[in-house]
Amino acid sequence: MSSSDRHLIESPYAWLRLAMSLLLMTIGGSGMYSITVVLPRMQQDFAVARGDASLAYTLTMVGFGAGGILMGRLADRFGVMVAVMLGAVGLGLGYVAAGLAPGLALFCLAQGLLVGALGTSATFAPLVADTSRWFDRRRGIALAICMSGNYTAGAFWPPVMQHFIDAYGWRATYVGMGVFCLAGMLPLALVLRRRPPAMEFVGAERGGPAVVDTTSERPLGLSPNVLIGLLSLAGVACCVAMSMPQVHIVAYCGDLGFGAARGAEMLSLMLGMGVASRLVSGWISDRIGGLRTLLLGSLLQGVALLAFLPADGLVSLYVVSGMFGLFQGGIVPSYALIVREYFPVREAGARVGTVLMATLLGMALGGWMSGAVFDLTGSYHAAFLNGIAWNLLNLSIVCFLLWRATRLGLIEGWPARRPRFAT
Repeated sequence: MSSSDRHLIESPYAWLRLAMSLLLMTIGGSGMYSITVVLPRMQQDFAVARGDASLAYTLTMVGFGAGGILMGRLADRFGVMVAVMLGAVGLGLGYVAAGLAPGLALFCLAQGLLVGALGTSATFAPLVADTSRWFDRRRGIALAICMSGNYTAGAFWPPVMQHFIDAYGWRATYVGMGVFCLAGMLPLALVLRRRPPAMEFVGAERGGPAVVDTTSERPLGLSPNVLIGLLSLAGVACCVAMSMPQVHIVAYCGDLGFGAARGAEMLSLMLGMGVASRLVSGWISDRIGGLRTLLLGSLLQGVALLAFLPADGLVSLYVVSGMFGLFQGGIVPSYALIVREYFPVREAGARVGTVLMATLLGMALGGWMSGAVFDLTGSYHAAFLNGIAWNLLNLSIVCFLLWRATRLGLIEGWPARRPRFAT
């Protein structure tokens, strides 16, 4: 690596770039939460069942996940700026098309293809992979900050959109969102025009701890595809569980008689606390590693899901919603960090995109599944139990991977710093 490239790592420009990535993810992340807010109004407008209406969310998340791989490859070839600009266009067109859709089928098409696959996807996996290339010793906290944009979007947009929906209707709100995304994201993307430096040095050159190269042809003693497959399955499982409160809390509050506005506030609280959780987890992961951080987050998420079962009052729902956000915010960034710990940097974009796609597919599956369970049972109680079962599957996979890492001597006794590796 040249001295000029080495100087750019964790430089003021790297932190400025991180700030722009956070802001872009906050704007682009609106595509994940807009459908959650409009779900009751859209269901009423199109006169469809809750499960059918939830399909729009599922298609959005499927498009989001699949589009992440496409946008990641596009960013690798042409730079992340190009991917983000294409995402701005996708979001702008998608929101307008969905807002003008005459029926559920066209609404779902606009959400899945334009908002999900071409829009929001460009502001997630490509920005995460790009951020990992600008940081070394503080990679964990940098990834956590970047991916907090996903939660700041969830904290900011639901109450804002609910206000405009109540005042002007969901269709006009969607059109306005399209115009805002297009006008706001294109100028911000220009900050990302510089290509990332080639990282060929190790942490010790920056005064870091001794380096342990954990990357190999058989990470954790498994073939690379098997490890990615296990991480992907874990990502699906944890996010099926995670999606239950996030997707249906607004509708749940409406069913309990508290109104959609209270549900939007709970979603905002949930995701706002998720920002704090994500930052704390990033700080923790730089000290104990991605696998242990993932285990901690999964355990706490299970506790919060259990707490939802007896909660049916307004105050208790606010408390449990905040607790849920505080407990599970660090889960998804842990997957990106694990990939960077056990796979070489040349594979970062594709590997990170694949695992993050799995987490998004889990959100998609969980959003639809919870609506379908509600339609079958007439209650969200069974849907929460379903989420808890999926969370247990995630825990079992993480425990297995942590056991293998400990057995191979890649992780020492608690507490220990995360593995350091040649980049």
